[in-house]
Amino acid sequence: MLAAMPPTPAPTPEPGEPRVRDRGDACPGALRLHPADDGRLARLRLPAGRLTAHQAEVLADAAETLGDGRISITSRGNAELRGLAEDCGAELASLLAGAGLLPSPTHERVRNIVASPGAGLDGLGHADVQLWARALDTALCADPRAASLSGRFLFVLDDGRGDVAGLGGDVSLIAGRDGSVRLLLGSRAFLLAAADAVRAALAAALAFLDAAEAAGNGAWRPHELPDAHVPDWAGALARAGIAAEPVPVPPLPASPPPAPGPLGDRALHVLAPLGRLTAAQLRALLPADEIRLTPWRGAVVVTDPARLPALEPYGLVTRPGLPSVGVSACTGRPGCAKSLADVRTDAGLVRHGGLPVHYSGCERRCGHPRGTWVDVLATGDDGYLVDGVPTPRTALPEAVTKARTTR
Repeated sequence: MLAAMPPTPAPTPEPGEPRVRDRGDACPGALRLHPADDGRLARLRLPAGRLTAHQAEVLADAAETLGDGRISITSRGNAELRGLAEDCGAELASLLAGAGLLPSPTHERVRNIVASPGAGLDGLGHADVQLWARALDTALCADPRAASLSGRFLFVLDDGRGDVAGLGGDVSLIAGRDGSVRLLLGSRAFLLAAADAVRAALAAALAFLDAAEAAGNGAWRPHELPDAHVPDWAGALARAGIAAEPVPVPPLPASPPPAPGPLGDRALHVLAPLGRLTAAQLRALLPADEIRLTPWRGAVVVTDPARLPALEPYGLVTRPGLPSVGVSACTGRPGCAKSLADVRTDAGLVRHGGLPVHYSGCERRCGHPRGTWVDVLATGDDGYLVDGVPTPRTALPEAVTKARTTR
């Protein structure tokens, strides 16, 4: 079940030409480990970021016994384990399967589902899309053909508040006030009943696979398809028995991520410093009914929000206004061979809050946020570009502070 992921260069198309993928998707997973400078990397897909208390314990144990003791949270609310030994694949797979974190070996990399983390907890939103996420995950794993989706194909389920709608989903469901849902598929949109949301999302994903097979360009995501091979979205919905009305693509609802702190009277929200939790920090979130890792590299914890002060000594970000809120970074040195700097250490020099800021060790800018953010890019000469402005490392804190607060 385990395979090392070789480096796969992404061919760059000429302007106006569709991308041609001449190799299969090599995105890492829980069974296909990626070789990095600090050991193997495993990426666990967690639909809607959800962990039970038992699963959180198992994940913390796996990080400590097999990896470097940390859990990285991705921009899709998934989890990564780093520093894994080359021969640990079978043991890791056994741990994850025993905890229900690996429900389908054939589908484990295609379970990319982001859902509004506060759905059903704080009284906002128009539907509990967390329930949709679980149903969609079950439907994906039950469909043999869905295993052909790439590890980058993304489902986004927004409960109407607009917190995740802008994350660039390939198939997006936006809940409406009246029991309806808008299905967004690139330049097309359909209005349908919320009861059909999950079936519609799966039908749309399979329609993409039909179009990708016909196009023959190896597309991983719909925007990579040639213009002559747009999926037959309407036909796929009709064949699935779903009543769907084509409508103009609406403006995406947009709201900022919730601030760290209480989330209603049943949950709390914390951020992980630079998107990484130590095993001890993850365990500190327990006891909890469940934990939802978020695209903002934090966790919504279904527990008594009065526990927040007790979490601060663990180094978790528990309140707004701290300089580290909104700060993220790629792996950087020494974990990534492509990185030109130890960006995580340099990101720790942030002094003031403001706009989101992302530190990148190379031009790939892995893990950068969407929307407006301050771009801090290592140049390899003990310097950086801060929003394109050359900046020596010694002047980085002042330059980043200015960029975060004056744009």
